[in-house]
Amino acid sequence: MELSIESLQQQGAFSGAPVQRSITWQQGEQELTATVYIRRLSYYSAVNDVAALRGEGDVIAGRIAACVVDAAGKPVFTPADITGEADPERGPLNANLTQALLLEIGAVNNLGKTPSSAT
Repeated sequence: MELSIESLQQQGAFSGAPVQRSITWQQGEQELTATVYIRRLSYYSAVNDVAALRGEGDVIAGRIAACVVDAAGKPVFTPADITGEADPERGPLNANLTQALLLEIGAVNNLGKTPSSAT
């Protein structure tokens, strides 16, 4: 294969359009459901991961910020929105919502699943 945009696209080397998912989480006594769009792991998530390794951010907040997008692929959060630094009065993202988002990011990217071995 010759390396080109076309050959990479044919091989699925780009993250593509965000994937629409539904999440549910507990907010106090109430169970809430929302539609979210998850970007597959990509260049954006790699940049956030490297920044976090350098001590320039939080790896979990960076992963959520890189992967949770709107229908057009624009990030919904910054890492500071998730950690609470963007607005200390608002505070960090709720733990249950954080878990629900991470579960969907993992599901969309098949994280934690090992491929079947050939027999």
